[in-house]
Amino acid sequence: MPHKLAIVLIHGIGRTEPGYSAWMRRSLMQRFAKGIRGAVPDPDAELVFEEVNWSSALQTDEDHLWRRLNGADPMRFTRLRQFMVNFAADAIAYQPAPSDRTAYDAIHARVATALSRLAERAGPRAPLCLIAHSLGTVIASNYMYDLAKRRNSFLSPSVRSRINGTPLERGETLSRFYTLGSPIALWSLRYPSFGDPIRFPLGKLSLHHPGLQPRWVNFYDPDDVIGYPLKPLNARYRTVVSEDRPVNVGSWLTNWNPLSHTGYWNDSKIAEGISEGLIEAWRASSALALVPTRRRPRARVRRVGATS
Repeated sequence: MPHKLAIVLIHGIGRTEPGYSAWMRRSLMQRFAKGIRGAVPDPDAELVFEEVNWSSALQTDEDHLWRRLNGADPMRFTRLRQFMVNFAADAIAYQPAPSDRTAYDAIHARVATALSRLAERAGPRAPLCLIAHSLGTVIASNYMYDLAKRRNSFLSPSVRSRINGTPLERGETLSRFYTLGSPIALWSLRYPSFGDPIRFPLGKLSLHHPGLQPRWVNFYDPDDVIGYPLKPLNARYRTVVSEDRPVNVGSWLTNWNPLSHTGYWNDSKIAEGISEGLIEAWRASSALALVPTRRRPRARVRRVGATS
């Protein structure tokens, strides 16, 4: 049987409600079904999605922080300050401290849980696709980087306990990585020579899916001051990142300014680019299953009494 594709979606900074990727998922399913029409009876069943809703891991503490601050001495621009608590605080809290990785591990536990559900729903060896936005691209990159370390030494016990050991959960089937409005370039300043990208693939993709070539496409809007190209960082990123693709996202009110950062999830050009990659990955991973078997010619049975 053809392999289903396991797709995990990871949001960026700020309070985010479940369903944030609904438009993108619908668009991908429509385009994917059109692209493989006639290959299988139910194309929609070939894509299995899981959203990672990690903002809830920080929201209680952020709300508590805001109540404390808002009840203190008078402050101006309170709405903007609350925005900063909900947005900038996400990025600050996510950084692991030497003595405390609470937020870091809590967020990564959400990713591990989503991958575990995908392994159950799509299959333990299903090709994995990551679609992440903004800070979610850093989370996805860090998670896969930690996962690739020897014996998962960078993963906390709380995260490792959620990994059941399937190839998908170990990252071995990761074949598509789409980063939207990524600030990974800014995070790279923390490391010598701007750091190392994830190992892509992690090493065993060709064992599970021969012929399936990995691809990392980084979408960024030139007007988005949070999203940056990745290939210029260093030679390692130039090798691993397949393409930095400039796009124009957002409405007529936002597509010409930094507010374009909020427009990636609902952009048709991005959906088109990702769906093309999904179709390519599905066909490559399912090639052997879709090859029709050649029937042997039926031997003629000579009936008794028949003349030649």
